Amino acid sequence: MFARPLLASFVLCFPLFAHADCTTSLKEWTQTLHPGRAISTDYAACKVWPENPAQTLAVLPLPQKGATADATVYDVEVLVADSKSGAIIAHSYEPSSITSDAVGLQGMALDTAHWQLAPQALAFGVRKSYEGSSRVNPFAATTLSLYVVDGTRLRRVLANLTTQQSNGEWDGNCAGQFSDIARVISIGPAGRGGYATLQVKEKTVDATHAQAAGQCVTKNKPSRQSNATLNYDGAHYGVPAALAFDQ
Repeated sequence: MFARPLLASFVLCFPLFAHADCTTSLKEWTQTLHPGRAISTDYAACKVWPENPAQTLAVLPLPQKGATADATVYDVEVLVADSKSGAIIAHSYEPSSITSDAVGLQGMALDTAHWQLAPQALAFGVRKSYEGSSRVNPFAATTLSLYVVDGTRLRRVLANLTTQQSNGEWDGNCAGQFSDIARVISIGPAGRGGYATLQVKEKTVDATHAQAAGQCVTKNKPSRQSNATLNYDGAHYGVPAALAFDQ
């Protein structure tokens, strides 16, 4: 837990926060938590939490030293701040959270849907989007992580569940095969510790492209659907390997 003097210093750092766009505080939050570190503002995000306007959410990607044009490793801070003062209420530091190389980070966004996991646990999400650099082997994916405020701690209760994935292989002209997976997550009945189960509905569409009569013709195969249930184990939701994002 943070000591009282440290929390007080957070308040002093942001006296005008209530009247400013939260994006102007991204660098200040970074310097408060990691003095001297740089933040990749192109991928950072923040917003007032609609479910609790007294709090503002932010995700801060921090590139590690040694980044090149081909590969960057990011540490990530996810935080909750007081919407009036800008004081940091809770945060979660995730070192080496993202490796952006042949499959590169494209963006990060805050998911503020009504993630009521338990009567005492309202969560919010962080979505990360990725895209591959290969033209003939296209790839794209989006992941979801969920966080709950626990006193002065921010707990990640769901880590990097893949909610969308597209991949394929083709000749660069027409012929090839492609697959699209979409997953919808909903709140299920209460389970361990009063935390709801998470219900995952998956839909997969496979397609082939081929030349026919001088045209590139697409044929979609019948879609496939499946369901999965994620259970809370007292600390987090386990994500099966088949549903997890593997960089």
